Amino acid sequence: MSTFYHQLQSFLDEGLAVAVATITSTKGSVPRSVGAKMIIHPYGRHVGTVGGGCGEADVIRTALDVLADGAPRIVTVELTDEITMESQGVCGGTMQVFIERFAVADAAGAARSSA
Repeated sequence: MSTFYHQLQSFLDEGLAVAVATITSTKGSVPRSVGAKMIIHPYGRHVGTVGGGCGEADVIRTALDVLADGAPRIVTVELTDEITMESQGVCGGTMQVFIERFAVADAAGAARSSA
């Protein structure tokens, strides 16, 4: 089992709800490929990366909203701004990032509802 999944299991074992962000599609040049994942802890810490920079900050902010209300979301990360000396994380592409909440209580509720 990868470090990512060990860390996810560790958070769940602690009783924490976390968000998992997964890149689901890309277009053009982006820093990570489809399937790259990141865990976002309720206090904004994270494990893994979906690319860094301002785009990843948007993913983290949205993940905190997902943790608050439980509703999954898709974030479009645009890395197509004009490149200047002050530019950070401009690769020229876009990517879609799906963010969902993971918690032991969520899994237990799903198991009861499907029985």
